[in-house]
Amino acid sequence: MEKSKIYLAAPHLSGKEILFIQSALDANWVAPLGENVELFEKEIASYIGAPYAAALCSGTAAIHLALKWLGVGDNDYVFCASLTFAGSCNPILYERARPVFIDSERASWNMCPQALEQALLWAQAQGKLPKAAIVVNLYGQSADYQPICALCSRFGVPIIEDAAESLGARYKDRQTGNFGELSIFSFNGNKIITTSGGGMLLSKNKDAIAKAKFWATQARDNYPYYHHTELGYNYRLSNISAGIGRGQFLALEERIAKKRRIYQRYADAFAGLPITLMPIPDWSKPNYWLSCATLDKECKLSPAVIIQALAKENIEARHIWKPMHTQPLYCSYPFFSLNKEKNVADDIFTRGFCLPSDTKMSTEQQDKVADIVKGCLQYV
Repeated sequence: MEKSKIYLAAPHLSGKEILFIQSALDANWVAPLGENVELFEKEIASYIGAPYAAALCSGTAAIHLALKWLGVGDNDYVFCASLTFAGSCNPILYERARPVFIDSERASWNMCPQALEQALLWAQAQGKLPKAAIVVNLYGQSADYQPICALCSRFGVPIIEDAAESLGARYKDRQTGNFGELSIFSFNGNKIITTSGGGMLLSKNKDAIAKAKFWATQARDNYPYYHHTELGYNYRLSNISAGIGRGQFLALEERIAKKRRIYQRYADAFAGLPITLMPIPDWSKPNYWLSCATLDKECKLSPAVIIQALAKENIEARHIWKPMHTQPLYCSYPFFSLNKEKNVADDIFTRGFCLPSDTKMSTEQQDKVADIVKGCLQYV
């Protein structure tokens, strides 16, 4: 009999989702748009403190529309954190622009302000500053926005805040999602709350969100028939999916609390061992979406050994995101680091891994995970 699988991060239904789904079914309004979509936008926007929001089919779609709003086009530079998921930077290529990747800092694993400054000075010397900087909040933790925002303001570069993984996290006393001219969230199945698949674009700029909604609904002009003067996309979230999101949103604080307990239990279990959980700076209040760790430099074990040992017990773990500047698709584009030969993003990828952080996981299951990891380290 197969062991019950322990997931990295699977959907955790609250039971309240069906109430909102049923209301859509009762109204016979299951197609895109509808009351759930409108209310989900308002609920998330109110929680974040950004007055305007567009519910979309994915966080990647939200980044794409943000780039379009900022006028990104052929051969424009767009800066992006290297240590991230491909969805952060793929939309740059959608618009035929050129990504420039920025290394991480060790304090938070997010974009390094000093490396960002190097890249901005390089671009300025070329007379070609970037049209945008995509700043990622990795694994549920905020980037260090005070110096990043100061730099981007100094050079006149708008920020797109990729908060896909950080709903409910804070930078100092402000919710993530507040630091870009446009900000995005993801509600993919593995996120802290889900719509099964979905995302959201937020801004304080009313016109930006109105234009995003226009593009996201096939750019249909205001005519009594289908009339198009611009290229549009099928990017809107469905009323059913938004209903799932509304039910999930009611449990957000509960999920963050459980994720925090998971992180702390791992930290306690690994105390004194050559393994370090993702650091949390004083200015950060993460949502602990995934509990990630690195093996200490003197440890001769590789993350693959731990991931494979867990897989043998039907437990899902994962490598850290492979940095974008090392990906075959992106390795020809510029990369800025304080030390390219020993850059932070590569080092975190080489020594790091993501531990099961599923909020349905019992303490006994988490202890089993920890025991397997400790077993791998026992003879190193």
